[in-house]
Amino acid sequence: MSNISDRKFEHIEICLKEDVEMHYNTTGFEDVWLVHRCLPEMNIDEVGLETEFFGFKLRAPILISAMTGGHPKAKEINSALAQVVEEMGLAMAVGSQRAALLDEGLVDTFAVVRKRAPTAYIIANIGAAQLVSHFDVNDVRRIIEMIEANALNIHLNPAHEFSQMEGDLKFKGVLQAIRRVSEAVEVPVIVKETGCGISREDAIRLVEEGLVKAIDVAGAGGTSWCKVEAWRAKRHGDCFRAKVAEAFAEWGIPTVVSLIEVRSGVDVPVIASGGIRSGVDCAKAIALGADLVGIALPALRTVSRGTDVLRAYLNVLIEQLRGAMFLTASRSLKDLKRAKVVITGRVREWLQMRGVDVDEYLRRKRAL
Repeated sequence: MSNISDRKFEHIEICLKEDVEMHYNTTGFEDVWLVHRCLPEMNIDEVGLETEFFGFKLRAPILISAMTGGHPKAKEINSALAQVVEEMGLAMAVGSQRAALLDEGLVDTFAVVRKRAPTAYIIANIGAAQLVSHFDVNDVRRIIEMIEANALNIHLNPAHEFSQMEGDLKFKGVLQAIRRVSEAVEVPVIVKETGCGISREDAIRLVEEGLVKAIDVAGAGGTSWCKVEAWRAKRHGDCFRAKVAEAFAEWGIPTVVSLIEVRSGVDVPVIASGGIRSGVDCAKAIALGADLVGIALPALRTVSRGTDVLRAYLNVLIEQLRGAMFLTASRSLKDLKRAKVVITGRVREWLQMRGVDVDEYLRRKRAL
């Protein structure tokens, strides 16, 4: 069985080479329509993408979501991502720092991020399950100091752990572990999923109990970590685990549904990630209430071909977002949050089945 460092490299390799995305359980953005304004009464150069996240100014509401680290070859990827994030005034979250806590030799695969992005908004990362039985508050402080992080991601990934050959399934006590950390660290704590979404009930519990300052929904429709683990199991000849994992390849709450469920239940900053593939997706997410939009797989695949390719991808993404704002008469992201939206199809049906009054949600959103 591979160790944690080797596993991290396998994850990168599989994400770069194999089909790891969901196909049937889509994000839901196809059911979200921004109402076109043919009389925007503005010029394109009046569109402003600047925003603040916990008082930190960003030039665009884009977060390079948690991806990698913990393997020597991941250092080059993190270095390149951080360089572009610094240049473009964006935010970045590192992958799980568990490996660096277990092996000091891997610290620099994460620390390089702050070296290459000295003024960027950087988010540390640790798994909730590992906080239950493996690491304490002092360990969390170490990973924050490791990258001089502005915030901390605590990721919830039960489906991923269940699908993994080496999965850690001790999730009893997670809420208490998150509470211990949130009370002890000085940076904002963000809870995120890893591609299966967060329900309204779980979001309310996290916020009402004072455990988190923000939520990253990381919904279904993009990368399936169950699918990634099925590929890994096949490579290792574990047919049993591969077959088990494959059944959950399309598991989770679609990103749009999760975003609306969370936003309708709590009043904290919300990051929309999970299958974001264009600037129009970004615009739809923000129009539905997201404060930042996270991307992972497209950034990994483009940066693997060089920083110029990543930079070009992000420039297109940002220009698409700018275009969607122009075409909805939105001079600012605040205006975009009030833009008219139509929700149809599966997303509307899902939300109605979950007790969300879609029309009331959209009316309330526009009134904010």
